[in-house]
Amino acid sequence: MKTLLTATVLFLSLATLKASTHYKAEIVPKKMTIETKKERFFHLVVPAIKRVHIELTKQYYVIKSDMKMGTNRVKIEKLKKIYKAKTDADLLLALKPHPKSIVIAQAILESGWATSRFFVKAKNIFGMWSFNKNEPRIAASEKRDGTRTIWLRKFSTIEESVREYYKLMGSSGVFKKFRHIRYQTANVSKIIQTLDQYAEAKTYRKDLNRLIKYNKLTKYDN
Repeated sequence: MKTLLTATVLFLSLATLKASTHYKAEIVPKKMTIETKKERFFHLVVPAIKRVHIELTKQYYVIKSDMKMGTNRVKIEKLKKIYKAKTDADLLLALKPHPKSIVIAQAILESGWATSRFFVKAKNIFGMWSFNKNEPRIAASEKRDGTRTIWLRKFSTIEESVREYYKLMGSSGVFKKFRHIRYQTANVSKIIQTLDQYAEAKTYRKDLNRLIKYNKLTKYDN
C-alpha cells in the first residue's frame, strides 16, 4: 500500500511538472486561475532573468578586475561606447546589475504576468519602445496623443529582452540616479525609489514594493 501511494504521488508530481513545462510565450491559456497565471510567468520569465543576471554579474566583476589590472582595454572602451560611459567609474555604474526581485516585479507589471500583447507577440517583457524603423518591432494598438504611432521592440528570445532592459537601465540618462543608488546599495526599497520615471503611473514604485513583498520575490536575491 505504501509503495502504491509513493508511486501515485511521484506520478502526480511528474504530471504536474510535465504540464508546467509546456507553457509557451506565444500562447496564453484561456480562463487561467491566478495560480496558473503565476506558474506560467515564473516558468517562462524568471529562469531567463536568472541566467542574464548571472551573465551580467560575471561580466561586471571581470571588467572591474581588468580595470584594476590595466588589462583588456579594448573591451572596456567598446563597452563604454555601448553604455555611453565617459569614464571607467561610469562604466562600472552601468554594468552592475540590480537585484532580480526588482526585475521580476517590473516584468510582472509591464507584461501583466506575461499575458500582454507585447509579450505574446514580441517577447517584450518591459514595454520597451522602438525608435529605429530598421529593427524588429510592432505597433501599439493605441496612438500617442491620438495621432502618433507608438512602436515597441520585438525580441527573438526572452533572454534578449532582459539583456536589452539591463542595457537601457545602464545607459539611459533618465536612470542616472538609479545607477548611482543601485551601485551603493542592494536595498531593494531604496533602489525602487529611483524608478519613478520608468512608468507614468504615480503608484508605480508602490506597486513594485507591493508585488515584491506579497510574492516574496527577495528570495531570488539571495
